[in-house]
Amino acid sequence: MTVSTQTVSTIQFPYKRTLGPVMGRFFSELTARRIVGIRSGERVIVPPMEYDPETGNELARDFVEVGPAGTVRSWTWVAEPIESHPLERPFAFVLIRLDGADTDMVHVLDAGAEDAVYTGMRVAPRWRDEPVGRIDDIVCFVPGERAEAPEGEPGEAREVTTMEYFSTITYTDVLSPTLVRYASNLRAGKLTGQRCPRCNRVFLGRGYCSVDAIRLGPELDEDLPDRGVVSNYTIVTPTPYPGQKETEPFARASVVLEGDEMVIAQQQILDLPVSEIRVGMRVRAEWMPEAERDAAEITSKGWGTVAGFIKGWRPTGEPDEPAEQYMNRVF
Repeated sequence: MTVSTQTVSTIQFPYKRTLGPVMGRFFSELTARRIVGIRSGERVIVPPMEYDPETGNELARDFVEVGPAGTVRSWTWVAEPIESHPLERPFAFVLIRLDGADTDMVHVLDAGAEDAVYTGMRVAPRWRDEPVGRIDDIVCFVPGERAEAPEGEPGEAREVTTMEYFSTITYTDVLSPTLVRYASNLRAGKLTGQRCPRCNRVFLGRGYCSVDAIRLGPELDEDLPDRGVVSNYTIVTPTPYPGQKETEPFARASVVLEGDEMVIAQQQILDLPVSEIRVGMRVRAEWMPEAERDAAEITSKGWGTVAGFIKGWRPTGEPDEPAEQYMNRVF
């Protein structure tokens, strides 16, 4: 099985912000299935803004209910939605001038087919069954004059003061030939590095010596042992955050490979209480089953990772090495 020359990574983190009195009112009204704008002179701006976009003057809190129907002013068709799009089927992004408004609002139109969309068509919102105070309380707009909503009258508006969501960034990382070769060797169950001909240090997956600043080509590759010695470790006490899987204290250790200077950091020590981990302890890599080995975490943003290939390091039971020879060796 070959290793891809690129990896796709996603960074996601929770984000929370206060809405203030103007956008807070807009989102609060959505919970009662109402859309409001704000008056600015002779105009009504939707969604409402705190300041006049033309003069920069602060606007009085003169809110006006608009719509819910409106007219399509401009549109673009999305034939192949992706994961981050609001609908899983083809749809249109539209600029809608809601009745009673003087500015356009961006939203989504579910029209069924591209040839059903045209500038000037009349549309109305399809409401979420249970509005929560977010812009997607309007699931989308649909053709026609009548809003789609569950039976019965909407309840009273609930005050919404904050907005919470996950901010996500997905990017593609192109791997260097050195990293592709490194990952291919890991998939075959081999740890390989490149030894600098000047300083004699070994590096994993870099393709250059960071000490002598010279290129390290494939002719300098050499196999490395999958045994080593713990040089230091950190015990982490988990604190709750989104995505946290650990619930008990755990350790991450640096392992100096046997017979060499090479250190692999942030490694898990398997089947040993954290209170028994110690500097000088001899360990051996436990490889993941071949079918489960995955190069997704091999990226050009770092080097030396064995994540996706080595599950962790298991104590061998052999006598410890002298701790003073290994202390404080992190990289």
